Amino acid sequence: MAKNFNELRNKMSPEARAEADREFRRLVAEMPLHRLREARHLTQATLAKTLEVSQSEVSKIERRTDVYVGTLGSYVRAMGGRLEISAVFPDGGIVKINQFETLDEGETAEAGRGKS
Repeated sequence: MAKNFNELRNKMSPEARAEADREFRRLVAEMPLHRLREARHLTQATLAKTLEVSQSEVSKIERRTDVYVGTLGSYVRAMGGRLEISAVFPDGGIVKINQFETLDEGETAEAGRGKS
């Protein structure tokens, strides 16, 4: 018989619950582009229409390991989000890199059209 998740969770030690929460946050925070698109309930075709590119171009963007910042920004905006880039240092310091926020719409739209 299936058990209610909350019942099972309540039986976990506080340490186990904390570890499960950390792992959940890590999995949500780290996601390849195609999984992010799927989590937003979007198809490649829908995203391609928004970006004004072909579905195959969206597929290529999702498979690449090296993408222009403008292309990635366009991709994220097409899903309704905003791209933020941060530098994370071993001492715990995190610095938001803001130089890419000045890209004008022409540059980012062009980047989304396959110039990556």
